[in-house]
Amino acid sequence: MKLSMTKAALSLVAVLIIAVPLAPAAGEDPEVVILTELGEIRLTVFPSRAPITVANFLRYVDAGLYDGSTFHRTVRLDNQPNDAVRIEVIQGGALEEAKCFTAIEHEPTAVTGLRHEHGAVSMARSAPGSATSSFFICIGDQPELDYGGRRNPDGQGFAAFGKVVSGMEVVEMIHRSPARGQRLEPPVRIISVRRAAINQEAKR
Repeated sequence: MKLSMTKAALSLVAVLIIAVPLAPAAGEDPEVVILTELGEIRLTVFPSRAPITVANFLRYVDAGLYDGSTFHRTVRLDNQPNDAVRIEVIQGGALEEAKCFTAIEHEPTAVTGLRHEHGAVSMARSAPGSATSSFFICIGDQPELDYGGRRNPDGQGFAAFGKVVSGMEVVEMIHRSPARGQRLEPPVRIISVRRAAINQEAKR
């Protein structure tokens, strides 16, 4: 009887080990899932390359502050009439000032080694050191957003910290959505933003 109970207990433990989602192991780059009303966007973020920026982004994620926010801006080649240097991005995650944490130190691409390539995720800002919650995703390579690029007159570029690993079709759908100027009308709702769990079975 005891032997049967022991076998049953071991079988249950084995099932739980397979079924329970696990956090990324130490040294692995975390993944984040942005669920929008148009579909899912999955990101990898790079804490070893951009530790300050990633920690800030994950702080908003873990607090659930991006839930219910929006992608509110699309920047396309046809809606930048006053910009000599044109880019293509979508921007989201802007929050009320009362919900924002303290602005973070700027981590330029010259320091992190990351680049504003197709699918790069980066922080929106005005002056260096002013980034809080708002982020953007690049459509196509955008080298003018890197350190030394001409899009921002200060030449410091923007702080890339992650990359889309799946769901670029959703990003491109948002990019093509109706807009008045650069403002999406209506904005695209972000339902939730969560760290992605890693399933043990998927890692075998």
